[in-house]
This record gives sequence, C-alpha cells and structure tokens, in this order.
Amino acid sequence: MRCPYCGGEETQVKDSRPTEDNTAIRRRRVCNTCAGRFTTFERVQLRELIVIKRNGRRVPFDREKLMRSVSIAVRKRPVEPERIERMVSGIVRQLESSGESDITAETIGNHVMEGLKGVDDVAYVRFASVYKNFREAKDFEALLGELSDSDGEGMASLSSRSANDDD
Repeated sequence: MRCPYCGGEETQVKDSRPTEDNTAIRRRRVCNTCAGRFTTFERVQLRELIVIKRNGRRVPFDREKLMRSVSIAVRKRPVEPERIERMVSGIVRQLESSGESDITAETIGNHVMEGLKGVDDVAYVRFASVYKNFREAKDFEALLGELSDSDGEGMASLSSRSANDDD
C-alpha cells in the first residue's frame, strides 16, 4: 500500500478490525519511510463492474462516487451515516450478485431511488430531480404525487399537515 503522504511503498498494518456492519475491514497503517499514519478499508468485490452511461460510454463502477451522490441527496437531513452506508453496501451487493458485469447507469439510479424512498422522502426527491433531469415545477408535482400515493396518503393530507404546522 502506497503512503498518501510521501508515496513510499513500504507500509505496515498496525491494527485491523471489521467495520460496524461487517462489510469491510478497517486497517490502520504506518509508513516505514515518513512514519505517517493512515486508514484503509478492504471490501469484498465479487466482480468487476462496468457502468454503461446514457451516452454509451463505459466506465468502471466507483462505489465512492455512488456514496458521494447519495450523501449529497441526504445532506442536512436527519439520516444516520450508518444507514446510508448500509444502503450503498446493499446496492453494491445487488449489482455484484446480479450476474452481469455491465450495469446501466439507469439501473443504478433506480436502485438508489428505491433505497432513498425508504430512507428519507426529501432525499428521494432531491436525487430524483437531478437523476431525472427535472426542468420545471410540474416534474416535481408528478413525483410528489407518486410519492404520496405510494405512502398511502393523498396530497391533501400532506397540505393540511403543513398548514396545521403553522398554527
């Protein structure tokens, strides 16, 4: 493992332990050249995934990019980081166990939207607005209509709750 501080290739593992959700191994390392300390995470990778973008371009799957996208959607929302980590790990496991090495960006987006729908409605709407490239207010209205219908309550009850909150 190359040292992130000096670029030295001789590092030593000082401590290893599983993460809280047991999906990765956390390793504390020390560089033999500069004595810098850093942490690495080791995860199981069932297969090498390739993402097929909408324009046909093929890029390697990047778990960290997925994590960043979800983190942006849940920013300033009352969602525990562990819950997001579990959701992203679940999506990655689904993709890896699908049997396909080539995954469309649309498939990944749909998995994220399904996951966010169960985590936080506002994060779901944020992600969907970027993912589906909303251009005008009616796009939001349609999504909110779908969301409230799937929750079993109509837009009227959402509006009445908002009005009552002001009292």
